[in-house]
Amino acid sequence: MIRRRNGLRLDRRTFLLGAGLSGIGLLGPGRPASAQAAAPASPRSCRPADPLQALRDGNARFAAAWQQADQARSADARAQRMAALWSGHCFVPASVLTQGQAPWATVLTCADSRVAPEWIFDAAPADLFVIRSAGNTAFAAAIASVEFSVLELATPLVMVMGHSGCGAVTAARSGDAATPLLKELLTPIGAAIRPDQDLEAAIQANAREAAKQLTARSTVIEAAVNNGNLRIVVGYFDIGSGTVTLV
Repeated sequence: MIRRRNGLRLDRRTFLLGAGLSGIGLLGPGRPASAQAAAPASPRSCRPADPLQALRDGNARFAAAWQQADQARSADARAQRMAALWSGHCFVPASVLTQGQAPWATVLTCADSRVAPEWIFDAAPADLFVIRSAGNTAFAAAIASVEFSVLELATPLVMVMGHSGCGAVTAARSGDAATPLLKELLTPIGAAIRPDQDLEAAIQANAREAAKQLTARSTVIEAAVNNGNLRIVVGYFDIGSGTVTLV
């Protein structure tokens, strides 16, 4: 569990299960005892000292719950296991977030509905600056978004994350593009992979190439890396196990 100072501690079990497992209810004025700490003074109050370790720790919590929920015998048991994730979380309330945002990591990943970074890394709202498109390609808009996170938000970490069973990489391997715009989407993915690679290797190669493009096409991002203000890593999310590994 990540311990962060000056943060509002929100018990996710209480939040999600307070109204019963049949639906999600909002807590009334009586906040649980674990959430009585003073509210953060700024959007930066929940930033961890080591963002990459925070992602790893959060993913370890998620993966454990994900695997246990997969073995649960009922929908209620699965919901209860997943709802317990946020116990002891640092949570920045809306009254503070209206002042601005200060995410501690940027994640460039796929638009796949099974790949939700806040969920995968057990992160709270406003923790992550997320950029998504099918195939997690570093298009101009994605690179510009990373530049924004570096220049305006001082985000110290970028993770480019591919995932198992990526449909965009699968389509790029087969050369199956149904429309001109889909062809435009798949072209850089096809250039990043080799015909002899299996799907998992191709997905990881595509993510690594997207990470390379961030510094190759942006002097802002390159300078931030060279100055030690930014670290770029590449991750691979396995949907079956819930785990993210660095590749």
